[in-house]
Amino acid sequence: MPIDRRTFLRRGAGAAIGAAACAGPFQGFLAAGAAPLDRDRSHGGLGPLGPVPDARDGVVRLHLPQGFSYRSFSLTGEPMSDGTPTPGRHDGMAAFPGRRGGTVLIRNQEVNGPVGAFGDPALAYDPAAGGGTTTLVVSPTGELRHIAPSLTGTQMNCAGGPTPWRSWITCEETVNGPDVGNDFTGQDNTLLTRPHGYLFEVPVDGQPTREPIRSAGRFAHEAVSVDPHSGVLYLTEDNFGFASGFYRYRPPVDPRRARRVTDGGVLEMLAVRGRPNADLSVGQAPGATYDVEWVRIDDPDPTFTGIPTNDEAIQAVGNQGRAAGGAIFSRLEGTTASHGRIYFVSTQGGATAVGDEPPAGFGDGRGQVWALEPRARRLTLVYESPAAATLDLPDNVTAGRWGSLVLCEDGTNDNYLRGLTPHGALFDVALNRIAGREGEEFAGATFSPRHRTLFVNIQASQALTFAISGPWHRGGF
Repeated sequence: MPIDRRTFLRRGAGAAIGAAACAGPFQGFLAAGAAPLDRDRSHGGLGPLGPVPDARDGVVRLHLPQGFSYRSFSLTGEPMSDGTPTPGRHDGMAAFPGRRGGTVLIRNQEVNGPVGAFGDPALAYDPAAGGGTTTLVVSPTGELRHIAPSLTGTQMNCAGGPTPWRSWITCEETVNGPDVGNDFTGQDNTLLTRPHGYLFEVPVDGQPTREPIRSAGRFAHEAVSVDPHSGVLYLTEDNFGFASGFYRYRPPVDPRRARRVTDGGVLEMLAVRGRPNADLSVGQAPGATYDVEWVRIDDPDPTFTGIPTNDEAIQAVGNQGRAAGGAIFSRLEGTTASHGRIYFVSTQGGATAVGDEPPAGFGDGRGQVWALEPRARRLTLVYESPAAATLDLPDNVTAGRWGSLVLCEDGTNDNYLRGLTPHGALFDVALNRIAGREGEEFAGATFSPRHRTLFVNIQASQALTFAISGPWHRGGF
């Protein structure tokens, strides 16, 4: 998620691309191309934003539509229930039903470097690593009842995804470890005791095993969606300086039956049928549609000989897929499953808009939203940002029960939560107005089980979480 991830390389010329006319269930999405922001609710949406005081202390931290309210909680450094400080950099998150109408949140802490595990180091996967997850219990009115470490000793836990069997899959967005050269931060990887770059499963009820799902790959994982119809995991890769891939992991045992994700399965990368290495990171026609297939990754957890550079190691899995024809994307970040589709976000995908400076890293655009129909094996461009002022570097994404999406911006100026309706209308949901911190990104948007509250984080060293309540049905959520 940070845009200074590592020393980056600019890409060469992409492979040929192709597109067909938009058809089927996506006729509503982008029928007229990248529509302007709808701020007057003429095409749906929630209406204009205005300042709203925080129910915690009366300070204005967000601008919201009329009829919405919020409370902030769980600030970095506050004591958790075990007495240890709450770690910073709140990131991906999911909400699960709790007792007495409350909500259980499992939240990522995207901490990098060998800075030591939070919580009890004896329970850490790697006692030297400072990332992981915290589990929170929140009242129906957004008040924090309990918070505790759940998974510790992991690193760069960026996003992830919930499962239908009440667990959270958390993703390490790094390949740091004692077997890999130092990353862009220059921190000493030899201080780490175990390799990183994996998926871990965190149950809502009970303790995690703290063992990685190695067959799901060692790369810069960002987020996960679970297809409820098959139990297959769909995975995004945020490879900041290089091409990224879109993957699926097929566990050896159906996780819906096992009620957990087992290791030892098959990892594959998405490819466009008949177009090896199709470059989908560049500008696309509205509603561009591709038939897709999957190419196998033979060595998802490579053993490194010597000490490769971080840049070499972070491409080791993806290069296998691209050697077999895998498609090229730019910085794949959030993903969510909704109404039989797997939506995912390409943060820097698309064409460079006139007047916009290309962002640093791989990709010159301001963001794309894609939708995969797994059973039809069809990929469709849902939305492509025409300019930073309309949609600027979308990151995490979640879906409402009626099909509208919430997009978290990670832009270079003001950062919004944006809504995207099934009819292709983009609209404002919230604006960060924390004094002196207006440029900090939103992350981890997730609706409460009854869809009455949207929980979302400000992802920063001094992080906090919001519970936003209001008439969400007005925006198709």
